[in-house]
Amino acid sequence: MSVYEGGKEDGWTEYLMYGEQPQLLAQDGDDKKTDFLHRLYRTVYLRDIYERNNIELKPEFEELSKTLASSVEAPVNASNIANTFKSVSKVQDIADKTVSAYLRYMQDAFLIEKAERYDIKGRKYIGSPYKCYYQDIDLRNAILSFRQNEPTHLMENVIYNEIRGRGWPIDVGNIHHCVHNAEGQQQRVTLEVDFVCNKGSERIYIQSAWRMPDGEKMEQAKRSLRLVGDSFRKLLVVGEHTKSWNDESGIQTMSIYDFLLDMASTERL
Repeated sequence: MSVYEGGKEDGWTEYLMYGEQPQLLAQDGDDKKTDFLHRLYRTVYLRDIYERNNIELKPEFEELSKTLASSVEAPVNASNIANTFKSVSKVQDIADKTVSAYLRYMQDAFLIEKAERYDIKGRKYIGSPYKCYYQDIDLRNAILSFRQNEPTHLMENVIYNEIRGRGWPIDVGNIHHCVHNAEGQQQRVTLEVDFVCNKGSERIYIQSAWRMPDGEKMEQAKRSLRLVGDSFRKLLVVGEHTKSWNDESGIQTMSIYDFLLDMASTERL
């Protein structure tokens, strides 16, 4: 926002689409910005990955990267990515082992980062599936030719990047909970806390929610945070303007604008 000529709302919209590459400041208009990001992905990232890892199945790698880019926010593993790839791709099938290698190459090139799943109550890592987030949201959009811009998914990716940029390691939290189904039978369900952030002895649980049109949606977004059951800070970030406030359970609600623009938003008690 220090270099953006406009209000916070327009700046946020621009950021979700084109990200934060400094060179974008020299690109005038949407066409030049999209062209710059396409060229950056192909001439820097893809070339680096291909040359460093001697990849011969280039069309397959590009199709895989599109499949992964479409899966931001969704838990994935090599097997289900390979199965999705087979169902939508028009190029050669690739094995789970190859998918795992390609994901590792994308991590090594700082294109994506993997977040492990963590059982909050059991205090252990679950392993597969995991989540993958793009370290630059603009490159994720460029891979998909700016055609899949679901704000809910993109906001979660942006929040992940912001927390990581502030030095917090992140896991994806899972909580197992028992409910009664329509027949009155007890059923075990798994709820998710988007981000479990740890730094030394500090911990923050963060949930991302694009819109909160009513109290029911608000309670749904807070449900997993309420079930955590410990005294660490719990934060709900919403994609609309709101005053920062704490409810009776100690869960703090904050707007995405305050979260991103206030560098102390992850430090404040």
